[in-house]
Amino acid sequence: MISLTVTAVVFGVVFLAELPDKTALAGLVLGTRYRASYVFAGVAAAFAVHVALAVAAGSVLTLLPQQLVHALTGVLFLGGAAMLLFKKDDGEEDVRKPENQSFWKVSGAGFMLILVAEFGDLTQIMTANLAARYDDPLSVALGAVLALWSVAALGIVGGKALMKRVPLRLITRIAALLMLGLGVWSLWEAVAG
Repeated sequence: MISLTVTAVVFGVVFLAELPDKTALAGLVLGTRYRASYVFAGVAAAFAVHVALAVAAGSVLTLLPQQLVHALTGVLFLGGAAMLLFKKDDGEEDVRKPENQSFWKVSGAGFMLILVAEFGDLTQIMTANLAARYDDPLSVALGAVLALWSVAALGIVGGKALMKRVPLRLITRIAALLMLGLGVWSLWEAVAG
């Protein structure tokens, strides 16, 4: 039986912890460039995998070498920044025509980005700890996945709304700089240990 109290507590804790995290930025960046439903499908699937791993594995995830996770995340963010900065500008029409974008390509990109970037993240470890504390894996999983999906949706919708008011080229440059900063920060965390 699912406990609404446990689900609500977990939702609140995970939502607040994830809101300022890189996931909102990743969703915003992907949301400016691709069809929102495709992005959300990939991101939501990745978060479901993360929550399942956290609840099933519990505190075992905390034993993974954080330096490796930070290094991988840093490389992915730097690669994303490079792609944004050096992408040939074909105009905005490909971004505004979702039919030109493959569901599998877009959702796969969102899935892989979140899968790697969020592995061993604070909210995943927090979810594992909450699962151990409440001994109610279904309620914890439901609260965590709903919180993560909510943050992702806010980022994706925010990206679409932002694109209506700000030129795509400026959004792309700012996003690339932010991703560059996150990449350098992640690599610094990997080196500094």
